[in-house]
Amino acid sequence: MNAQDLARRLRAETGGEVLFDAASRGRYSTDASIYQVDPVGVFVPRTEEDVARAIAIARELRVPILPRGAGTSQCGQTVGAALVIDNSKYLNQVTAFDPQAMTVTVQPGMVLDHLNAWLKPHGLWFPVDVSTAAQCTIGGMAGNNSCGSRSIAYGNMVHNVAAIDAILSDGTEARFADERAMADAPERVRTLMAGLRAIAAREHDEIARMVPKVMRRVGGYNIDIWHPQSERPYTADGSVNLAHLLVGSEGTLATTRRITLKLQPLPKHKTLGVVNFPTFHQAMDMTRHIVTLGPCAVELVDRTMIDLARGNPAFRPVIDKALTGEPEAILLVEFAGESRDTQLASLRRLVELMAHLGLPGSVVEMTDAGAQKALWEVRKAGLNIMMSMRGDGKPVSFIEDCAVPLEHLAEYTSRLTEVFERHGTRGTWYAHASVGTLHVRPILDMRRGGAHKMRAIAEEAGALVRQYKGAFSGEHGDGLVRSEWVAWQFGPRLVRAFEEIKDLFDPAGLMNPGKIVRTTRMDDSSLFRYKPGYAPMAIEPALDWSAWNVQADPVSEQVSAPGSGGDPAGGFAKAVDMCNNNGHCRKFDAGTMCPSYRVTRDERHLTRGRANTLRLALSGQLGPDGITSEALRDTLDLCVGCKGCKRDCPTGVDMARMKTEFLYHWQKKHGLSLKERLIASLPRWAPLAARMPWLANLRDTLPGAARLSEKLLGLSARRTLPAWRADIFDTVGVAPEQADVVLFADTFNRYFESENAHAAVQVLEAAGYKVHVARPVGDDTRPLCCGRTYLASGMVDEAKAEARRVIEAMRPFVARGVPIIGLEPSCLLTLRDEFLVMGLGPDADALGAQAFLFEEFLAREHGAGRLKLALKALPATQALLHGHCHQKAFDAVRPVQAVLGLIPGLKVDLIESSCCGMAGSFGYDAPHYDISMQMAEAALLPAIRAASADTLLVADGTSCRHQIADGAQREAIHVARVLQQALV
Repeated sequence: MNAQDLARRLRAETGGEVLFDAASRGRYSTDASIYQVDPVGVFVPRTEEDVARAIAIARELRVPILPRGAGTSQCGQTVGAALVIDNSKYLNQVTAFDPQAMTVTVQPGMVLDHLNAWLKPHGLWFPVDVSTAAQCTIGGMAGNNSCGSRSIAYGNMVHNVAAIDAILSDGTEARFADERAMADAPERVRTLMAGLRAIAAREHDEIARMVPKVMRRVGGYNIDIWHPQSERPYTADGSVNLAHLLVGSEGTLATTRRITLKLQPLPKHKTLGVVNFPTFHQAMDMTRHIVTLGPCAVELVDRTMIDLARGNPAFRPVIDKALTGEPEAILLVEFAGESRDTQLASLRRLVELMAHLGLPGSVVEMTDAGAQKALWEVRKAGLNIMMSMRGDGKPVSFIEDCAVPLEHLAEYTSRLTEVFERHGTRGTWYAHASVGTLHVRPILDMRRGGAHKMRAIAEEAGALVRQYKGAFSGEHGDGLVRSEWVAWQFGPRLVRAFEEIKDLFDPAGLMNPGKIVRTTRMDDSSLFRYKPGYAPMAIEPALDWSAWNVQADPVSEQVSAPGSGGDPAGGFAKAVDMCNNNGHCRKFDAGTMCPSYRVTRDERHLTRGRANTLRLALSGQLGPDGITSEALRDTLDLCVGCKGCKRDCPTGVDMARMKTEFLYHWQKKHGLSLKERLIASLPRWAPLAARMPWLANLRDTLPGAARLSEKLLGLSARRTLPAWRADIFDTVGVAPEQADVVLFADTFNRYFESENAHAAVQVLEAAGYKVHVARPVGDDTRPLCCGRTYLASGMVDEAKAEARRVIEAMRPFVARGVPIIGLEPSCLLTLRDEFLVMGLGPDADALGAQAFLFEEFLAREHGAGRLKLALKALPATQALLHGHCHQKAFDAVRPVQAVLGLIPGLKVDLIESSCCGMAGSFGYDAPHYDISMQMAEAALLPAIRAASADTLLVADGTSCRHQIADGAQREAIHVARVLQQALV
């Protein structure tokens, strides 16, 4: 087989995207498992016909096929030496909807949360609500037979699928549904059905003997659809539905074209009781009593996850509200239905039950929908939270789906904990206590001896599962890590039957080979992401990554000193490795991450895709010069430095900082363009430009100059530049020794929008504060600069020099405890972020601790009862607020809302938007202009246009204000100006 022939034919005969370069294949070589296998190539179909044609071409060339959705599988289902067909970008539409029958038909790339958002106005939902609902696709859920938190009430995926339109490897297309409705199926399919029935009849007794009786059994093929073994039957009337054989088959039998789902009424009312337990064993033991109350979910969060969640700034306030004391575990117990009174009564019964069981006062009652949703989001992020441990040891998925009957749950968890202890590790626990499936992941170092421990633990865990008559695979499927165990679970006779089923569907063996049948070993190290001999290349990083360069003891949880982890890349490689591929960055709901992916939907423009490419580059898999390669530059090109991942990524991947590190090495080797140098050094030549603003503004006033600037510099002629002005901000304020606060006047508010700085001084003085405007020390007359423009071009050394000037100027104020206040989020927050990783010592830490955005300082003072600011009502009664990306990343949007709320009669609404698209100089680049505008059009600009003419528009970011002016022809102003207008 020649991959070039395959790529050539796909390009010639389909309309899809064909990705066969090393970086693209590398990005699709992993999923959320421990494995990495390079695909032959990647195909992104635009139409269903593209899929059928790709399968035909692959069949002719005898190339295996591997369908893929979000790539979030934890067992290695979506990696393999095959043509990967990514359905998620284009094949994601609703194709039919019948509200009376309560069914919907979707393409396989439809994301679960998107589907439920589409269904919500109809009062319906698809209830298989897995934790990755924001990114997982329906096709992937069907392939894995996903289950979700509420399976105790609604069942698994297989119980909620009505039909699947599929394509077989020989090109036959058919609708697999109720057996009675398939009489007119193609002859190939009727022959297939006869063969399947014969196998089921022959193995009737073996099915009854070997198939686990628990509902949470997703291993192997669903051979028992003719003779159901689960405590929950496949169908209500006992009929046979052939679609149920495809569910859980992991793409090994057919490729899904469309899926018809059964829907449920959306519950009108929900209540949540959070039960706090002094010991983990009590939580497990009492679950069997709790389920008698009829909850729709009982989910576990253990102490490790609680502690890690509290370490994430986005999750800490949420988890703290759910705790009483210091519990070792909590259970989230949800009741849902039509009547609020009924759900409140159920919650009261839970409180009474826990008191009866000896734990009075252990239940935190949550009846507010917002609080419930926030806590469920923390629980859903459980996997990623667990993976946020630093060091090479990570919680590894291989026995996490074992399901046992509830009466054995406490004993099973206790004995499995003993197994971990014997192997020198411990497990992290979370998930579905209601159905006896606990996602337990022992912490293993897969680079050093982890594979040996993994097999030993799997064998001992398997013995326990067999003893308790459970299922080895209870939710996440088989893939590469558990397919080997199908024979252990079902025995040699049923495995031969599974192989017959595979051959009936796929005689050529082209559909995702190596999964479920005819498999490799789980510990085949040639398939691992960290193969024997894996090592990052040695580089001297520009930034300080030593906090990631550590090792951690899995039992004691002791972490070694920063810099002691043995990373040849100084911790940079370990920071990149924090990405676990779970794909949380693919979400499209509220939040910042990831704005460029939301526009392009390309894997390479995803935080995960960028991290994977960095990992490949750092480990030499993109060649010896991978870290300075064009492939890596192209991958990071659309990262706008929004820092959404810094906050939204549960493992804390900060791609903005990583891009700065890359750009440092890139520019050292390749240099910088004239435009990049001009933008980077803007703060240095700004004073000169301000002396002759008419000359500096010729680009936008002289006919033809804008087009010339695009040709010579790459600055988009469709974009106006910030206007230089003569009335710069040059206020000194009070003498340094008299200052209550210090204003850090950034380049943009000094030279382009001086009214913001003047407004800030006026507001602070009106509140009684004595303001000093920061100045450099000694004979240095050039205004202070945070170095942000240098960082954006990778000129870290120059940025460090600017940071030292700032630290030196601020030292006496920091020593006195005087707050340092800034106006531009990207500038001020540099003092709290990048300054801390430049190797500038404790002075930088001290400065960062006293650096506040204008609104943060005022909100803090108000909260402490110290703010004396008299404000009057404004003519506008409505304000629309757009948060700067860095404000979102540092949870600094709420302070803006708080201070605006001090203005009498002003109602403030927040625009739920991602990045505005400007991102510093990004939106001014000619090649980036269209992407920039698409980012703005995703949410921001439509919200602005929908606002009435008398609505006050508020945006603290200078780039954000410019985007609003360019894209909507409306003026947005800084919060300081709003408060200035409201001064009495």
